[in-house]
Amino acid sequence: MAVTVKTFTSASEAAGALSSDRSARYLGGGTLVMRALNEGDVTISTVVRAHDQALTRIDASGPRVTLGAGVTFARILAERDLAFLHAPARSIGGPAVRNMGTVGGNLFAPTPYGDFTVALLALDATVAVQGGFGARDVPIEEFLQARDRQAGMLVLSVSCTRPASSEAFRYRKIARIKPKGGSVITLAAHLPVSGGRIAGARIALGSMAPTQIRARAAERALEGRSLDAATIAAAASAATEGTSPSDNALGSAWYRREIVGVHLRRLLSGQE
Repeated sequence: MAVTVKTFTSASEAAGALSSDRSARYLGGGTLVMRALNEGDVTISTVVRAHDQALTRIDASGPRVTLGAGVTFARILAERDLAFLHAPARSIGGPAVRNMGTVGGNLFAPTPYGDFTVALLALDATVAVQGGFGARDVPIEEFLQARDRQAGMLVLSVSCTRPASSEAFRYRKIARIKPKGGSVITLAAHLPVSGGRIAGARIALGSMAPTQIRARAAERALEGRSLDAATIAAAASAATEGTSPSDNALGSAWYRREIVGVHLRRLLSGQE
């Protein structure tokens, strides 16, 4: 089956092409789309590209950070102002993948991938998209819940608030092959503190459901409390609530349920 490649100068034109052709897929870094094509995915008949500099723009000058959908993980690692995102960026594949893989593409990466998206979910990111109904901003959790129905939409950028301190944001990926293996589980925590107590806790998990999810029961165990041993133990005990992991070559659903609380305890305690 022949595949047509369409290249546009603006993101809006590319979004229009995606909206008008449900068999079209956007090609950013290519780590997902090219793999699908090479594996013979016959549902893709058109590949859409855009040479719009806005898609590769980084704005990290203020408290709100914006990353164009086409920003690669290698570029994030090169930006000193994005140090809080270096750990999740570094956990994506090897150097070749980080040179090609993009922030926007990672939003669509299936389990056991999509680790950077776990960090964005913990940071309460907003996803800017454009499609048949124009451009709009979507909370990342809402975006992920409808991810499999996002055909015809182009991701423009992702934005999040910079954590107040290095201790406020924590990330951990558990993989059998380091540093580039698929994740057994991935965890990220954003723990803003006000008056010595956690205010606005967010815990995100990867490989614990069909898409990245928040550990809401663990968040409730943390909210309004100081981060002491008892609070951490309560959050770890609640980590599996609402999860639905699956079996794959990296680990069984049973194993993931067994270890997620252990690793959440270590993450919150600051243990390696």
